[in-house]
Amino acid sequence: MAYFVLPGRGKRVYRLAIARRIVDGAARGARDRSAAGRARWRTRVLRRALRPSRRLQIGLGPWLRALPGRLPDPALTAALSRLAPHVRAAYVLRHIEGLPRYQIRDQLIELGVRDPWSAIRAAEAVRVPVPRGADRFEPQALRPVRTRSVLPLATAAVLTAGLVGALVATERGDAREAPPPAPRPVSAAPDAWTRGARTLDAWPARGELAGDRAFVRRAAAAWAGAPGGRRAAGGTAQLLYAGRLDGTPLALLRRGGLLARYTPGRLDVVPAGTGPSAPIALGGGRYLLAPWDARPETLSGDRLAVSGGVTAPARADTGCGRGPLFHLGSRTVGDLGGPRAAVLGYRPPGRRPRDERPERLGGRGREIWNRLACATPRPASPVSEATAFGFWSGRLPHGGGHADWVCTRLTYAAGGSTARATLLGAEARPTGACDAGRPVSGTWWRAPSDRWYYVAAAGRGLVPHADGVRRSTTHKGLLVATGTPKTPVSLTAR
Repeated sequence: MAYFVLPGRGKRVYRLAIARRIVDGAARGARDRSAAGRARWRTRVLRRALRPSRRLQIGLGPWLRALPGRLPDPALTAALSRLAPHVRAAYVLRHIEGLPRYQIRDQLIELGVRDPWSAIRAAEAVRVPVPRGADRFEPQALRPVRTRSVLPLATAAVLTAGLVGALVATERGDAREAPPPAPRPVSAAPDAWTRGARTLDAWPARGELAGDRAFVRRAAAAWAGAPGGRRAAGGTAQLLYAGRLDGTPLALLRRGGLLARYTPGRLDVVPAGTGPSAPIALGGGRYLLAPWDARPETLSGDRLAVSGGVTAPARADTGCGRGPLFHLGSRTVGDLGGPRAAVLGYRPPGRRPRDERPERLGGRGREIWNRLACATPRPASPVSEATAFGFWSGRLPHGGGHADWVCTRLTYAAGGSTARATLLGAEARPTGACDAGRPVSGTWWRAPSDRWYYVAAAGRGLVPHADGVRRSTTHKGLLVATGTPKTPVSLTAR
């Protein structure tokens, strides 16, 4: 690798001797053979090969004497020498080392390349001759490099062994468990979503700190140290965002359906699902959008500012902070208290709920959801869609005022759904489970006159019937009955 990345000047024997000298020098102290240790070793080699010091050419004798008998094909060396240094490094990492694109990107950032994807694309467009000679050197083909007497090394080895033995003997009673390995942060290419499936895996890393390897590693290490089932040790974790939010550094990492939100001194891990398009809450009313999303609009139809895939602050206009947020194309998304925004929908009474695609909330839909969002308990699992099916609207009896009865279906990101009914009158009153396709619901209700009534309503084409009440009448779809308050009632729709 060092040989091919070095500038293509001078004889092959000198170039190869310098390459091996670079590797030998970078190997000093590189006893960590883990993946992270090898990555650090590779970075040192590449950094020295890209900008070789003139001092490497002095005293090359030991490395020249240790050259293998077979040298690489000069045609390949000549072709690579015509490339820009960072493009040459990207080509070697891609075609000779066989690294995936995301690792090459991370490696180039580590080397200080400001636009790694341009170098990667340029390297992938290069056509070079197929080498006739070896492009790798097996360890058994390399001769040892003798640069000094072995006596000091042997003495040092003996002393080190004795010191290690003494440390083991004295520290054996105070051994501590090694910390779990941190997941390796990875990120998708900026244009990955244009070339394949539009999944959450294709979201690129956004934010001005996405290239700050030290900060991202700290976030990954914090996730590895999380307690219990929230921990993500080893393997990889997808970096979705790393930037500053109101001056505070923030990193978002993802593994499967879990999302880790890291700020210095704090880590929150929550289930967030794997839905491809739901905006992710960053905090402060800002949301990270899918790269393919249309530009968002405020609920009044104005443009909502977006920078680097992050929206300007957008907050629900409700007392509880939950409710509709903004429009995305044909959808309206809202905050229901989860880590990701949910698509909100509304179907007025008389409109069938089947085979309906998401539509923007109109004024009536926003009015319903501004009341409904605060009456809906915070879901235990992330919600991808929430639709309120109105099945009755009118006036409650005996001066009760106008009210709406809705059946709200929550579709969870992990699969499955639930539906609950709510009577939206002078106050929002939950009225139990419902069926969005065949809704019926009832409740005991106290009129302004302090008298109790049982009220019930059903969906289009259905009539509510109640057993367990005394007298009942049905007018304009609303059943009103008398009886003993809180008495169990059996309610059906026919």
